[in-house]
Amino acid sequence: MVKKEVTKLLTVRIIYPISDNQWVSPVQVVPKKSRLTVMKNQHKELNSWQVCIDYRRLNQAIRKDHFPLPFIDQVLE
Repeated sequence: MVKKEVTKLLTVRIIYPISDNQWVSPVQVVPKKSRLTVMKNQHKELNSWQVCIDYRRLNQAIRKDHFPLPFIDQVLE
């Protein structure tokens, strides 16, 4: 399932391969929550799984924003 999804994303150039990456993020396939739009795949089957990427480790390594957005009440003053 994951390999098929990654191949599809590579084909449409949403993602691209790189040779060396120190920030590898784990990928998991999880069932879609109910009440969401379920789409048919190329075989006209309902797709009930989604691929999720866990970016928590990457987010911890990113430098914090030194210019945070102001609060709305500060902007309106």
